[in-house]
Amino acid sequence: MASAQSSGGGTELGQFLRARRTQTRPDQVGLTVGPGLRRTPGLRREELATLAGMSIDYYVRMERGKETRPSPAVLDALARALRLDDAEHQHLRELAARAARYSPEPPPPPSRTVRPHLKLVLEALRPSPAYIISRSMDLLAWNPGGLALYAGLADWPATQRNLARYFFLHPTARTLFPDWDELVRGCVARLRSLAGTAPDAPDLTHLVGELLLKSPDFAKLWERYDVVGRKRIQKTFHHPQVGVLTLSGQSMNLEGTPGQRLGVYTAEPGTPDHDAMLLLDAIAPEPARHRDMTSEQQPHSQRRP
Repeated sequence: MASAQSSGGGTELGQFLRARRTQTRPDQVGLTVGPGLRRTPGLRREELATLAGMSIDYYVRMERGKETRPSPAVLDALARALRLDDAEHQHLRELAARAARYSPEPPPPPSRTVRPHLKLVLEALRPSPAYIISRSMDLLAWNPGGLALYAGLADWPATQRNLARYFFLHPTARTLFPDWDELVRGCVARLRSLAGTAPDAPDLTHLVGELLLKSPDFAKLWERYDVVGRKRIQKTFHHPQVGVLTLSGQSMNLEGTPGQRLGVYTAEPGTPDHDAMLLLDAIAPEPARHRDMTSEQQPHSQRRP
């Protein structure tokens, strides 16, 4: 099982290369496989080294986290050999850059304080469900529909409300989303990409550590080290209170608040989906004057027992 933390900057780089190598079939890169059973899933180390035009010893050092300063030409050669897409190629460069400047002291987590005018924005977006999340997917602020849309999430204490935790650990999530398998693959890819360049950040390591222990599905996806997830504009919810509704989703980074994102769902007026959205907003409890989860009020997953 993959660890949520790393012992050095080269470790994440090596883990990413190994994951991509073992998931790349020889026929995908033009190699002919002879008869007989292959013990190695995907490409062998020597096959990848040959495709990338480097010595096997050098590649092995990279995969083991002992070579932390590969040149841009080496990274580009590996990206071509592994058929990485643009996002994966960029992630490889970011991992290498981090490995070269690795510091054992993790940077402080981003601010969790939601500015007052952003709460007014959430209220102004009603009846569209809307919320603000942290980089690790903690729910920081919401309007009534934004919380009620994720059925059952309101039953958890505010400090435990995290969308990744909800997807994997809440019993309602699998029935709420008809495409749950695809949804969670994208969720893990997002966290994997973020954790690859900030593997020691407490807000990420605590969440990932919890999900690795509690969810075998999360652990399997985490081991794959996918960093690109398919994003759908529309998302269907099988909601226990308002029925089936399909909404268009949009998320955006918030200016001046690094790590915070605004998510909002909309539906075309006059459609059954819009009617269901109106009903959800009408029956959802009005939010209490909840306090933001600042560094003094950490999420449950970051608290020590």
